[in-house]
Amino acid sequence: MTADPVKKTAPLLFFDTGMGGLSILREAQKLLPTAPFIYAADYAGMPYGMKAEEELSTRIPLLLGRLVERYKPQMVIIACNTASTIALDVVRSVLDIPVVGTVPAVKPASQMTKTGVIGLLGTQATIRQPYVDRLAAEFAADKKLLRFGAPELVDAAETKLRGEIPDLKTIDTAVAGLTAQEHGDEIDTVILACTHFPLVQEELQKSFVRDIQFIDGSQGIARRIAYLTSNVMWPKFPKNGVFVTTGTLDQLFPYRATLQEFGLTNLEAL
Repeated sequence: MTADPVKKTAPLLFFDTGMGGLSILREAQKLLPTAPFIYAADYAGMPYGMKAEEELSTRIPLLLGRLVERYKPQMVIIACNTASTIALDVVRSVLDIPVVGTVPAVKPASQMTKTGVIGLLGTQATIRQPYVDRLAAEFAADKKLLRFGAPELVDAAETKLRGEIPDLKTIDTAVAGLTAQEHGDEIDTVILACTHFPLVQEELQKSFVRDIQFIDGSQGIARRIAYLTSNVMWPKFPKNGVFVTTGTLDQLFPYRATLQEFGLTNLEAL
């Protein structure tokens, strides 16, 4: 049986507020190097981590509906922890294609830790979600999960992707937010619960006084995408991807070197 020719050429749609989802796209490209893709960034709605759940649960499904109508992808990857923990179920209910979300990697972190103390860095919106409470209860009930909201790390990651040096005080503040808590000096594993945060993992490690195991969901998500598309006949050769923003194209100029690295040379505004 041959693959559906429409499905064969339909792209994968990656969605985030900004550039953080590139940490997911990077891993997906390793497994599916010739898959066509669209990367959508909601710069007009950034930052999600400081917005109310009610606003995001309405905005995200409507925006993704517009993107799916325009680009007709075969799958949507919500490459944003905040968007996933708030709106994933709603998005799945309104779209008729597969939707893969990004949630904090609590389960693998609980299997990695030796001290039993795990740090979780996310946005303010992510760390307070009941979804995270359920993950902690199911997979880390016998561990100590210390959470800290560090939305400033989003700006640090975006700064780095523009080729600039991020504010190291921001990095230190995020690390101190974990280590200053009770049992914080016992943390040996840190969950990066925002797709922007792996982009500044090197800086975070330098701020810790000892080696830390960092974990995020990017590799697991890439494997899930590959599994769900295992019957797709991808093109033999990669094509340049499309980067679409809800903001202005002028905003993307400082990121041009980073976008070229990912093959994102076609820039569009929604």
